[in-house]
Amino acid sequence: MVGGGAIGAACARELALTGRRVLVLDAGGNVGQAWRAAGGMLAPQIEADATDPLLKFGVEARDHYSVLAPGLRDTTGIDIGLWQEGIARVAVEPADAEVLRAKVAWQREQGYRCEWLAGAEVHRRWPWLSPVAGALWAPSDGALDPIRLVEALRQDAVRLGATLITDRVTHIERQGDLIRGVSSEVDHYAAPEVVIAAGAWSPLIQGLPRSLPVEPVRGQMAALRWPPGVPPAIIYQKESYILARGSEAVLGSTMERVGFQPDVTPAGLAQIFSATGLLAPALARSKIQRSWAGLRPMTPDALPIIGREPEVRGLWYATGHGRNGILLAGLTGKLLAKLIDGADSARELLFAVERFRDAK
Repeated sequence: MVGGGAIGAACARELALTGRRVLVLDAGGNVGQAWRAAGGMLAPQIEADATDPLLKFGVEARDHYSVLAPGLRDTTGIDIGLWQEGIARVAVEPADAEVLRAKVAWQREQGYRCEWLAGAEVHRRWPWLSPVAGALWAPSDGALDPIRLVEALRQDAVRLGATLITDRVTHIERQGDLIRGVSSEVDHYAAPEVVIAAGAWSPLIQGLPRSLPVEPVRGQMAALRWPPGVPPAIIYQKESYILARGSEAVLGSTMERVGFQPDVTPAGLAQIFSATGLLAPALARSKIQRSWAGLRPMTPDALPIIGREPEVRGLWYATGHGRNGILLAGLTGKLLAKLIDGADSARELLFAVERFRDAK
């Protein structure tokens, strides 16, 4: 397993559950990784309509945590902070409200729990927000703590027999069309199966049979103190959000194509606080407690790459999850393990690397 973040750790755990000997090679460090910077939202419904090919998988992935979270708590003692009390996507302008109403109507027709809240109802529930035209309310959406999730997945993978090593993989090793293992900055590791789950750094691995269409997209974030006495909530507006996590109000996030630069910038923070100021002026005036940034692994179509490499036997991908890495982590692990075991899945076509015909 090349990569031990949320996706790599989830895949390692699922593969270890099958009885395989699993070695996880993770570059380590604490700068730039998407999972360290993530808000941890489980929010497949807040943007979804008939054009969203990821909705069904995302809802299943969200609901999978209702089983995975208590399971990890039982085996590792780690509470991943699963909170599923709903997410509101607010419409500031009447035109935005019409778009969200259409999303609500379509989701309800498809059988998903989704409601439209009028502006007065939004104010009643969250009086600290600025007046809005209404909100899409997804009562089953929520969030978790990404740091705890990765810690729990890693610990459980080790409990099941996996080995974790801090080492940066630089090359895959193959003989013709057959995988032989990987080489790193310090060693060589033989393996009949290799999974590339290195997030935004996946395309940098040498020896792959194609150029992976995954690029880093920076997301800057900040945290303020969550107002004492105010019930926790998650409020989303276009690509900005306010998320309660413990005693903090987590604010996000930017979407910047700046390469491998996980830096916090004045312009990025200004964008975040401008959006927060429109939603919650009093909160935006609070003193900033910390700020950080991560690099999301984005593909051109915003869908992950999960499945086999058709040109090299034994080479697999679990990367390119973009903004949905935490949401999709647990179910990605289950899907990949099934595919490696030889199961057929229509989702392999949806997430197959071959959909990028020019990725050579």
